[in-house]
Amino acid sequence: MNEPQTLPPQRKRSNSVIWISSVFLSGLLFLFVAVSDIQAQNKPAAEQNYPAIIQNVFDFILRHYVDEVDPKTLYEGAMKGMFESLKDPYSTFLTEADMSDLNDTTQGSFGGVGLYISKPSGPRPDGLPPYVEVAAPIEDTPGWRAGIQPGDLIIEINGENTEKLTMDQVLSKLRGVPGTEVTILIRRGDKMEFSVKLTRAIIEVPTVKHAMIGSDIGYVRIITFTPMTTERVQQAINDFRKNNYKAVIVDLRNNYGGLLQSAIGVSDLFLDGGVVVSTKSRLPGENSVFTARKNPLVPATIPVVVLINRGSASASEIVAGALKDRGRAYLIGERSFGKGSVQQVYPIDGSGFKLTMARYYTPSDVNIDKKGIPPDREIKLPELTEKEAAALNRLINDNKIPAFVKAEPSASPARIEAFAKELSAAYNLDITLLKRLIRDERNRTSIAPVYDLEYDIQLQAAVQVLRQENFAELMKSTKTLKQLQDAVQDNAGTQGTTDTTKKP
Repeated sequence: MNEPQTLPPQRKRSNSVIWISSVFLSGLLFLFVAVSDIQAQNKPAAEQNYPAIIQNVFDFILRHYVDEVDPKTLYEGAMKGMFESLKDPYSTFLTEADMSDLNDTTQGSFGGVGLYISKPSGPRPDGLPPYVEVAAPIEDTPGWRAGIQPGDLIIEINGENTEKLTMDQVLSKLRGVPGTEVTILIRRGDKMEFSVKLTRAIIEVPTVKHAMIGSDIGYVRIITFTPMTTERVQQAINDFRKNNYKAVIVDLRNNYGGLLQSAIGVSDLFLDGGVVVSTKSRLPGENSVFTARKNPLVPATIPVVVLINRGSASASEIVAGALKDRGRAYLIGERSFGKGSVQQVYPIDGSGFKLTMARYYTPSDVNIDKKGIPPDREIKLPELTEKEAAALNRLINDNKIPAFVKAEPSASPARIEAFAKELSAAYNLDITLLKRLIRDERNRTSIAPVYDLEYDIQLQAAVQVLRQENFAELMKSTKTLKQLQDAVQDNAGTQGTTDTTKKP
């Protein structure tokens, strides 16, 4: 999305219209009056004063509805309905809570304690109340420095039990002005329960993780695109250079997007000039073309593989599309989500709205909205059959894996293998899948590794391409999105010609 812009709020006041009684006769009178009024206003849409009509109805409901109504409730309902009528999932009204969350992401930082948390909507599988659970602490934050661990339960915040709090309420209590304090009650396991006083600090939204795979491949995972993303990717590449990297893997899987400028900035690190992306609006004067600078940080001699999947959307598709169309990267994984539009955010007195203002086009002038970007090499993750899905559902409900990890937190690889075989015999599920589920459960109580080369088959394929295959020859076989689109249209046209020339 583009940087937020300000739209001045507009408010009007007007008198109510009529009083409606509940008796049948008055009901008929209302019907007559309403129909007459509609007939009187039977004018072209452009001539009707819709804002005044909406204001009159708003005022009428406030004065005459059987129960007292909060004006804010009516206002938010009307705004939501207006944006829903566009039938565009990306153009929405944003409540004050929505705007706060969005600002945290787009600004890249907020005042808080640095914890990823979750909260179940119902009872937990282990029978405990739906307390807040710590998914992971963010490194070098107050929560991380206090020793809070994944799997810890937050029972109270400043003395208030979290069982009945909504997630918005929890966030509002944990976040706040940097330098202020918040006290939380932690429950760890069955026996440990202790208070922790945390001093809020500026928390940077985690956007990039990186590490070396072996001694030759730099791996960088971009989680989302914030104002800090380009700088963090640049830092990752500088670390790779210190380690004499020979190739780069850019992981954009499950990256839902973020800021347009950040996507352009990341692409700029790999492209030697030329078009990164263009945006086209309904108003030609608002069309834009964004280009890269010369002399990229990653030279053309360094092979680049980009990982994408169905969760790669928006800004991540801009990067993937730019590097693919410019012949700079080889794409591996699954077809991306397909969000080819650009939104702007407009604040209004704490709340606001997000509106689609343009569509973006890759360097070969293709819009991928609702189509996505196909990988150069498709590596699909195994999908469960209906029978396997039912078995896995039973396993989850039986709580066998969490119980095992809780009982044997330091289980050896041999013990894990044996337990996975037991589960496989009982539930008829693949042992590799079960071992990965056990590993994931163990990671809930520790800091997860940056990458998973043991079970991640898409990452395995990327490493194989870079280490074992002729990368230069592979890149010669790739096609731009425009070439792929034209090939599909040509095939469709040929098929249509064949169909129309068939004789009965």
